[in-house]
Amino acid sequence: MTQGLLTIDVGAVVRNWRRLCEIHSTGAVAAVLKANAYGLGAGPIGQALLAAGCRHFFVAQPREGISLRKLLGPGPMIAVLGGFRRAAEFDLTPVLNTLGDLRACSGPAILQVDTGMSRLGLDSSELASLAADPSPLEGVELLYIMTHLASADEADHPMNAVQADRFAEICLKLPRARRSFANSSGIFLGGRYASDLARPGCALYGINPTPGKPNPMEPVVRLDLPVLQLREIAAGQTVGYGGSWMSARPTRIATVAAGYADGLPRALGVGKLRGMLRGRWVPMVGRVSMDLMTFDVTEVPEADEGDLIELIGPSQDADALARLAGTIGYEVLTSLGNRYRRKYLPA
Repeated sequence: MTQGLLTIDVGAVVRNWRRLCEIHSTGAVAAVLKANAYGLGAGPIGQALLAAGCRHFFVAQPREGISLRKLLGPGPMIAVLGGFRRAAEFDLTPVLNTLGDLRACSGPAILQVDTGMSRLGLDSSELASLAADPSPLEGVELLYIMTHLASADEADHPMNAVQADRFAEICLKLPRARRSFANSSGIFLGGRYASDLARPGCALYGINPTPGKPNPMEPVVRLDLPVLQLREIAAGQTVGYGGSWMSARPTRIATVAAGYADGLPRALGVGKLRGMLRGRWVPMVGRVSMDLMTFDVTEVPEADEGDLIELIGPSQDADALARLAGTIGYEVLTSLGNRYRRKYLPA
């Protein structure tokens, strides 16, 4: 085997969704499947969640929604966060973000209002205009009014309360409709952030929605890299591009099949990353290159070609790997490439 093995536990995704449903008891819990379910496979994950009872899905782009509708069939709501003026043609639900979207839309839709993210959604001037003249809402079946939390992963951030107040005030000025508020981390902020529909993404895939606290979610992803070649090098010999690492002793080097073309950031660099081989930690040495990485396996003398070095799994989750690279678990998951052999554990 020359490819890395990416194992995705679909059953864990379903159990994470059920756990979030228990916590968010005031309303339904959707599944955010944008970016191919955070890189893990919108098809198998979406179908498993549908079979488990999930009836609300969110994607970012129209083409994601069109593909997902073909997989899931008629029935569940599939909302496009970026809006889509031909949504009805494909049985998708547009998220309307401007007055222009409202005027161009008829039929079921979700209205997004901006409460502090300053990205998508009606801003304060558009909301004032809509309150004064609600005619753009004519012909629109308002399924939900939604907003997006900017700092929910920091439970004590003052912006959370500000957004909760703004959202409540805005909803009072608009036609009565169900509300959609909390993202993954927002579900854990308490009752003030509960609504008719929560929209978790990262928590479904095992990323910790409560940073600084134990992860309440089950792990979903495991990444194992096969050893392609083992070699003995002498003390004083360099490894990898730029000779950035030099052996201080006779060393056994394992070369594995993955690199930054497979979503492993070059920033992991010398002295940061380690993997688990036969129950023992082994440090990465040299640089992350496009297709290959090297590990010092001197302390695992029984290591052999074909062995798997675990980079993400029980010993080190995606959040831990992300911290080593100076990024977040979301980026790690969505960057995992298509060259891995994928194994899906069923729900």
